[in-house]
Amino acid sequence: MSDSILHFTQELMSSWWIYLALFGFAALDGFFPAIPSETLVVTAGVFAATGGPNLYVVIAMAAAGAFLGDHVSYALGRGAGGRLLDRFEPGTKRHKLTLWARTALEERGGLVLVVARYVPGGRTAVTLTMGAVRYPLRNFSLFAALAAASWGLYCSLVGYIGGKAFEDNPLKGVVLGIGLALGVTLVVEVVRHQRRKRRTPEPQVEGQAELVEVGER
Repeated sequence: MSDSILHFTQELMSSWWIYLALFGFAALDGFFPAIPSETLVVTAGVFAATGGPNLYVVIAMAAAGAFLGDHVSYALGRGAGGRLLDRFEPGTKRHKLTLWARTALEERGGLVLVVARYVPGGRTAVTLTMGAVRYPLRNFSLFAALAAASWGLYCSLVGYIGGKAFEDNPLKGVVLGIGLALGVTLVVEVVRHQRRKRRTPEPQVEGQAELVEVGER
């Protein structure tokens, strides 16, 4: 069973169609996060280490697709304005991501687009928000290019490392590559969660508030 899966995957990765798939998946992922573009890029990186697709073309197609997808999401946000973001119900994951995107955009500017690449759902939330608040297109394109290039390079090289580690068994390389990518995402999420906890003031109980008022008098 595993041999047949490996054979099928090797044939797929050796076809020139894989480059179009990389471009398309990376583009669609910009405004439809359910598309597993990162998994496909990592897998292509694994087989690039064993004589499959060309590593440099994998990086270029993934980055180009991501760049296009970011601009589509930006255009959707700009066209709908705040109406699209206001439709997200408070308490939902999308609403929380939107609030995070707005706060991060105010604090870090366009660099947040690079960070959002490693936050699940963050990429779409940030690009939609940047469009909705009319972030300058020229500046957006600059940061989108930086984010897309870094993402394409990162995912491809993570897969390539996994492929080199298991040249005799590329499927294990895929598992290792995806595991490394998920590990980085987990670390980013933990750091983001800890920073958010530090910024959130602890609520005072009623007794503490009264003591503060007495002390101020």
